[in-house]
Amino acid sequence: MDNNRRFVSIRTSVPGPKTTAMLERRTNAVPKGVGNNTPIFVEKAEGALLYDVDGNVFLDFAGAIGTINAGHCPPEVVQAIQKQAERYIHTCFHVAMYEPYVELAEKLAQLTPGPFPKKALFLNSGAEAVENAVKIARKFTGRSGIVSFTRGFHGRTLLGMSLTSKVKPYKFEMGPFAPATYKAQYPYPLYRPEGMSETDYALFCVRQFEDFLYTEAAPEEIAAVIMEPVQGEGGFIVPPVQFVEGIYNICKKHGILFIADEIQTGFGRTGEMFASAHFGIEPDLITMSKSIAAGLPISAVVGRADVMDAPNPGEIGGTYGGSPLGCVAALAVIELMERDGLVQRSRVIGETIRTFFESLRKEVPLIADVRGLGAMCAVEFIHPDTKLPAKTFVAGLTKACYESGVVLLSAGVHGNVLRFLTPLVITDDQLQEGLDIIGNAVRSMASAG
Repeated sequence: MDNNRRFVSIRTSVPGPKTTAMLERRTNAVPKGVGNNTPIFVEKAEGALLYDVDGNVFLDFAGAIGTINAGHCPPEVVQAIQKQAERYIHTCFHVAMYEPYVELAEKLAQLTPGPFPKKALFLNSGAEAVENAVKIARKFTGRSGIVSFTRGFHGRTLLGMSLTSKVKPYKFEMGPFAPATYKAQYPYPLYRPEGMSETDYALFCVRQFEDFLYTEAAPEEIAAVIMEPVQGEGGFIVPPVQFVEGIYNICKKHGILFIADEIQTGFGRTGEMFASAHFGIEPDLITMSKSIAAGLPISAVVGRADVMDAPNPGEIGGTYGGSPLGCVAALAVIELMERDGLVQRSRVIGETIRTFFESLRKEVPLIADVRGLGAMCAVEFIHPDTKLPAKTFVAGLTKACYESGVVLLSAGVHGNVLRFLTPLVITDDQLQEGLDIIGNAVRSMASAG
């Protein structure tokens, strides 16, 4: 092990011998369609560290795809789960209600943008939150159409796939898809036409959306527009503020509900509790999941009370939706984030990551863009000669990084974007050690051609 490393410890090859044996069991028992990015089996996780069954220690820069903003196994969250499990594990809110569900609904109504009365519905996954937000929007408006955006990701269910805009691996040979779903163009600032200002580009994209309402679907038929304030799977694309404001205002003009998909951007990831705050909008509905409960499966739809009340009893919900364990975990996470200033910490983490890669960009022409809000950061790699996405380079880079002790993920429709989803509890020393490992891998691979 490098003597300069304080946290990472790679004692075997990756995968190690115990992991290799477990990989064989996995191959025999688990379908190949259940993908995996890193060939390790975790024995323990704590804070920003992963310990595998072979005794290797990794820095976690993936955070379970943005699920672990509060870190792995925060003691307060673990204690809240244990205490709740000793009282009752599940009663089904539709059968016998419990206070944690109501308390979490009250808390999220306070935290989400907008001074208007709000209500919250709890479910199990991000995809379920999206599905139910669409149901609520259709019920409230009496309209059927739903507009999502190019490169957006909204889940793997039928409706989620229909709204998602990446064919492989999410939609290929999985159709036909849900009707009355439409795709509008989302900005990609890296490819803004040369000579066009950011403001002009944003206005151009808004005009594209206005044209879309004439050429693809009349506004009178649209129940809702669903947008990730910062695209996740699409490559951590940060849109111009004027674009988001423009779409939001068009929705208001035509009585179209605006659904902010904050499943990956929520709970401090972008340097605000919810990314919508960066754009000065107050969504009618917000979907959230991932980091809401430090890894327990719970999701939510939070929105205007009048909109949320549109469905009749029994039309929304589910047997396990808003489980007591998930609710108390979420409440503990929110308390932890507020107490320890993790939203502010996100900004510091993001600035450190972007500064590091802006410096590295001067050495490595493959780095075409460094972007992000808060700790939701990304680095895009493009071959400077052909301008083509460097997908193979990024695939090799993520492999080189996990072999050296840093777990991280790619993104983007071409797979050429390195994305950062570190736990917000990561220390400065841990962050710098991980960045140094990644930087060394980038230099080594770039110099090797």
